[in-house]
Amino acid sequence: MLEVHRLVTRSHLSSFVCSLEKLGNHQRLFGKGVSAPKVKGSTRLSSVWKRCLVMSATSVKSYEYVILGGGNAAGYAARQFVEKHGLSGHKLAVISRESVAPYERPALSKAYLTANPPTRLPAFHTCVAGGGAPQTPDWYAKNGIDLLLSTEIVDCDLNSKCLTAKDGSKYGYGKLLIATGSDALHLDELGMQGAHLGGIHYLREIAEADKLYEAMKACAGKHAVVVGGGYIGLECTAALVINGVRVTMVFPEPHVMARLFTPEIAAHYERIYAQKGVNFIKGTVVDSFADENGSGQVKYVRLKNGPVLEADLVVVGVGAKPRTTLLEGALAMEARGIKVDGHLRTSHADVFGAGDVITFPLKMYGNRMARVEHVGHARQSAMHAVDVMMGATTEPYDYLPFFYSRVFHLSWKFWGDTPAQAKTIVVGEMNPKLVAVWIDQDGHVVGTFIESGTEHDENKLKELARTRPKANVARLEEAAAANDVDGFLNAL
Repeated sequence: MLEVHRLVTRSHLSSFVCSLEKLGNHQRLFGKGVSAPKVKGSTRLSSVWKRCLVMSATSVKSYEYVILGGGNAAGYAARQFVEKHGLSGHKLAVISRESVAPYERPALSKAYLTANPPTRLPAFHTCVAGGGAPQTPDWYAKNGIDLLLSTEIVDCDLNSKCLTAKDGSKYGYGKLLIATGSDALHLDELGMQGAHLGGIHYLREIAEADKLYEAMKACAGKHAVVVGGGYIGLECTAALVINGVRVTMVFPEPHVMARLFTPEIAAHYERIYAQKGVNFIKGTVVDSFADENGSGQVKYVRLKNGPVLEADLVVVGVGAKPRTTLLEGALAMEARGIKVDGHLRTSHADVFGAGDVITFPLKMYGNRMARVEHVGHARQSAMHAVDVMMGATTEPYDYLPFFYSRVFHLSWKFWGDTPAQAKTIVVGEMNPKLVAVWIDQDGHVVGTFIESGTEHDENKLKELARTRPKANVARLEEAAAANDVDGFLNAL
């Protein structure tokens, strides 16, 4: 390879070698129409061409399709390739940095922490939440899919269609689906003092869930501080309470789930949490963490406005950051995500995206660009991207935003949009139902919410959010004033 170094600049060597490697795999050595490349001013490159090609053919593996990522989107994409399109014969690889096959990630903050006995793999491999059987490693093997676990890709050369792993392994592709998802936002990355201490937990992957579960069990009867009032904060708080841990929640917003809940909706959930002993500290943020006597384990949480809380355990849920670093500078970006078109194609023709990592046009809202962090979008976008990659559809991705959560005995669902100027009407006292609608300035229903709804209720509200009919505001307000949930639903 020293001869190649003298003939090709170092900045082009990686692309050059990857091209040779892919060509070596596709042609399976010589005598099949492969001729040595011509390099102006050199007669020596031809002499190393075959040696490079022989070396390359044994160090790279090429596929027609590669899924980069190992979360929900990857599992549902793999199933779509197999069950809808009949792909087999090791034409597809799933490359994941995690050590286990793709799984239903929402389980980590629910039954993984709260069930008795706790839910464990293989029970929640994808695609069980979508009505399928668990896709264990055997499933991938039986269907001719190469499942490459504990494999971190550190370089993606889009021009030569070559992925390079941390261990130096190289993988070629014809078409690539980026489904890398998001990472939890860590406070030490923001330079917060003491954020490196032991006992501070995040929840995104199964290894983190294992650590949190063990710590939670060890803290029964003790005190935890949960930083953040969103999904992870609320669901982890519920898990801690169920496991006998006292909890204080700290967040800067005026109420929980501030990006979705109105103050009226939030008050109902805060009341139930408070009844279970949860303490809320709102309108402030954590300033720093500290240990005791150099133990290296978190013991104190100092808030920005002065108070210091004691904590035997800390859980942080302050948002996520899409895993785009590998592709930054190579693909168009928007709103912290990889920009895709209505067919989930990136700025590079043979590269597609799905899930948290993409910013995509919401067809039903005039192609407004959005990045959505939710499992429903991960599943649907993955399946649609596969259909496009296989040439099975020319229809654009049409996603209805959907969010849900299950904590304690509660289970809520939301569909649609929450425009800033929308009017919200809420009815019910959570005994057990609570219903809300968002009505835009033109009088159309654009968002719907229900707690503890029946299947019929949920189907109706989902359809209303999609079709956006004109609302009879007077009838809805009358039913809400009478606290008549059934009358409210009938008026929609």
